[in-house]
Amino acid sequence: MADLTLEGVGKRYGDVAVVRELNLDVGTGELVALVGPSGCGKTTTLRLIAGLERPTSGDIRIDGRSVVKVPAAKRDVAMVFQEDALHPHMTVAENLGFPLRLRKVPRDVATARVRSVAASLGIERLLDRGPRALSGGERQRVAIGRALVRSPRIFLMDEPLSDLDAELRAELRDEVRRIQAETKTTTVYVTHDQVEAMTLGHRVAVMRDGAIAQVAAPSVLYHEPADIGVARAIGTPPMNLLVGRFVGGAARLSVEVAGQQFPLHRALVTSDLAARAGAHPAVTVGVRPEDLLDAAVARHHPTDRRLRIAVERVESIGPDLHVYGRLAHGEKLVVRLDGRSAPRAGEPMELGVMTERLHLFDAETGVRVA
Repeated sequence: MADLTLEGVGKRYGDVAVVRELNLDVGTGELVALVGPSGCGKTTTLRLIAGLERPTSGDIRIDGRSVVKVPAAKRDVAMVFQEDALHPHMTVAENLGFPLRLRKVPRDVATARVRSVAASLGIERLLDRGPRALSGGERQRVAIGRALVRSPRIFLMDEPLSDLDAELRAELRDEVRRIQAETKTTTVYVTHDQVEAMTLGHRVAVMRDGAIAQVAAPSVLYHEPADIGVARAIGTPPMNLLVGRFVGGAARLSVEVAGQQFPLHRALVTSDLAARAGAHPAVTVGVRPEDLLDAAVARHHPTDRRLRIAVERVESIGPDLHVYGRLAHGEKLVVRLDGRSAPRAGEPMELGVMTERLHLFDAETGVRVA
């Protein structure tokens, strides 16, 4: 086990900056998930840690020692890729034992280690089979086992489950979580799937344009996103972002959205926010789809303010409904409701707003202000 530090790490290809001034600390035994859209620099960051790429700037340290000039083979870092990349002419046992053979580990020790890892992954019965006789999920278990068999100091995973179907992906996600908890191997897990990131990571780093926008525990990312980009990246459906403005003073500060004024919950109103509201009244108001209530529920919620939308379409997602509509000014709004009562497309709908759960962002920079 080891800790990992990236300090001011940048990577350029000519004039193109793929990774920009990236700072990240991963504690010993911690699993940090990197999440973000394609092209944001996630995989390049992983390759920099592994030593497959060399940073243009900054430093990478493992247990406090810089490894920028250390070859990949000497970093004691194991990596699992999106493709399983198994050797087709080898059995499962030979694939698992291959890293140990390269290190000239005694045969009896290697055999015992292979059987131990195979048992932990539930693939003991597959040891004599070739990769072509395995399912996609089985091949990926072997790929994970091949990395684990070395007992590396750092474990890197680059979207290892993205090619699997939903049920198998959920099953292997549980396996990855269990194995990481048992081995306590310091792990960086790259994914574009926010559910995967939020369920696996002790902390999650949201990447955007080659930099980390925010790194925090999953619950913090959800309830306290640092900016509009993080707010939209975390949560399904994404957070609604509405044009608003502050009205009133510190004693009764409100936000006006779509012609309606919503008094802010006292927990949101600080002296700094009140001063900011007076100087810069424009604000972007964020509200998550589940924090909008249909009229029947809203009657029991302590607010007499409503947003009125015209329903455009309704999607049934099992126990939930996703209702898509527009405010009078044309702004889009999505609401997540209990699936037992469904509004109809073309009908108006009144919504209550849980004002204690509003998110407020600077209208120009998108940075969170409350």
